[in-house]
Amino acid sequence: MLPLNEQTFERVAASLPAWARPAAEAGFSSFTSLPMPEPRQEEWRYVEVGVDLDALTLPAGAGQPLPREGSLAGALGEPAGHAVNVDGHTVSLRAPDGARLASLAEALSADGEALRRAFRSGPAAGIDRFSAAHHAFATDGVFLHLARGQRPAGPVLVEFQATAAGSLALPRLTVLAEEGAEASVVLHYRSPDGVALVAVPQVEVLADEGARLVLTTVQEWGDATRAFGHQAMTTARDSSLAFSEAGLGGSSSRLHLRIGLDGPGSEVRVFGLYFGHRSQTHDYRYYVSHRAQHTNSSMYLKGAVGDEARSVFTGLIRIEPEGQHADAMQTNRNLVLSEGAQAHSVPNLEILANEVRCGHGSAVGPIDAEQRYYLMSRGLDRSRADRLQVKGFFEDVLARFPQAELEPSLRRAVMARYDGLESTEG
Repeated sequence: MLPLNEQTFERVAASLPAWARPAAEAGFSSFTSLPMPEPRQEEWRYVEVGVDLDALTLPAGAGQPLPREGSLAGALGEPAGHAVNVDGHTVSLRAPDGARLASLAEALSADGEALRRAFRSGPAAGIDRFSAAHHAFATDGVFLHLARGQRPAGPVLVEFQATAAGSLALPRLTVLAEEGAEASVVLHYRSPDGVALVAVPQVEVLADEGARLVLTTVQEWGDATRAFGHQAMTTARDSSLAFSEAGLGGSSSRLHLRIGLDGPGSEVRVFGLYFGHRSQTHDYRYYVSHRAQHTNSSMYLKGAVGDEARSVFTGLIRIEPEGQHADAMQTNRNLVLSEGAQAHSVPNLEILANEVRCGHGSAVGPIDAEQRYYLMSRGLDRSRADRLQVKGFFEDVLARFPQAELEPSLRRAVMARYDGLESTEG
């Protein structure tokens, strides 16, 4: 195990090509100078971080891969391409026909210009101390490169697993889709229950002109994992991105997502679900910036919290002066199922152009008493009536997940969490 110190950083930096070292150096500088986040900061409002980064270590090698059987992504069957990264080390790769799938460690030495361009679109090193640690100490990950017009026949599954107790896991996925390329990617996060560790994933996605990308994230971290993820996505002219996440695992899970619609005619669709139970925290900070004309974005998230769980959604749609004729909508709806649970929803709009169509919607509340009464008047007992409402609440967002094979497994996982709640609100 390697401590998070200057000696370890120098070892990491020595393995990088010259063009990649400045970003790592910026990351280490921010890591040593930035304080840990606190709830009094607006960016971290409502959340107790509860992590001492300096006490963690980096795994020196990969642990035993976790079996796919019984996991949510196991429902995919045999994907067109498959990568497995364990404890920051890529242990297996099978590229799909019509695309390049490589470990980042390999790509850093062989794919200078393509990877350099994708890296430039990624999350900045100074966002927070977690992101800084990733830039400073990450050594491997997965690189999916779709050359012009390439279209794999099926989904590409990327598994990031963390297994070492007391460790800092730094998984990274970089996707570059060149002009006219199309692909569907499923990203699966996992760790064993009962193993205390911290994960700081990073994802960057760059879609060139006319590219079509679908990224589905299945977050199934173990119950003692605290995760702090960062994602950045950028669209060029007439390109399309669809991003979805099922947030179910972890002791605490946070995703900081920034999307830039940089090309005229580009569009982004973001949707997802989360379910918090026990003392879980699900924290989503989504920022979409329209920086070109005739761009379109939609954001639709649904979540439920029970027991002593907490959820946070902060969304910002910003229309820049050059974003005339933008069309943007964000919606977040939450069910609070127990007296001890909390859901915070803060949608925001910032509009700097005058020819736009924008809106947002937010709701936080318990199970509908009138619907409960109606269902009970039709012969259902209270528990079955409430369960039916919860199931129906998630149906429309489940139907939007692009991988139809995942829908039954996700539905079962959501309802298993509801059935396992210690109590529900009256």
